[in-house]
Amino acid sequence: MGPSSEGIILSLTAASIGVVHTLIGPDHSIPFVAMSRAGNWSARKTLWVTAGCGLGHVAGSVLIGLLGFALGVVAMKLEAFESWRGDTAAWMLIAFGLAYLTWGIMQAVRKMPEAHVHVHVHGVGAGDAASGAATASVWTPWLLFLVFVFGPCEPLIPLLMYPAAKASPWAVAAVVAAFTLATVATMTLTVMVMRFGMSFLHLPQLIRFSHAFAGLAILVCGMLVKFGL
Repeated sequence: MGPSSEGIILSLTAASIGVVHTLIGPDHSIPFVAMSRAGNWSARKTLWVTAGCGLGHVAGSVLIGLLGFALGVVAMKLEAFESWRGDTAAWMLIAFGLAYLTWGIMQAVRKMPEAHVHVHVHGVGAGDAASGAATASVWTPWLLFLVFVFGPCEPLIPLLMYPAAKASPWAVAAVVAAFTLATVATMTLTVMVMRFGMSFLHLPQLIRFSHAFAGLAILVCGMLVKFGL
């Protein structure tokens, strides 16, 4: 088997693993769909946030993997470090979901008819809730990006080991490119399809709970990643 054949096989393997790795991980899609729905994100914003987080997700593991190989760190240590990163990212997702769920419940309570009258009596109006939602729409994408940059791509390190060990920079580049393209494309396609499907779900009576539901969805995703429930 020649070098070109090896590169093609490695690239196809990387692409296949990238697709499967993304599809079986609910954290790769559900948080974006939930936040898009709750924050009334446009299709364009949803696409860019998802793609940006996907690129950051892969880039973190690529940099750590290449740095580890350059420093001569053994693969087992790299995988152990990636495992630690995975646990930390899962806890970050859980904390984010719990915090957003709590904030969402507070927003929902403010929008209740009885609470609406009460807050006006005390000089707090609907503008405060709208301002809070607008602020959340700004910082939530950056929090998601931080979580995904910290979260590892577990299959990527073993994929990089073989071409790196053979000192084949072109094969390394091909593996990284194939895995990145497959991961980001699968993430964005899955999110946009799910977002389109959710657009047909109209429950006006539950609109005020949209942020709380988004937080709950993210919290559940974090727990699934961490505990495999």
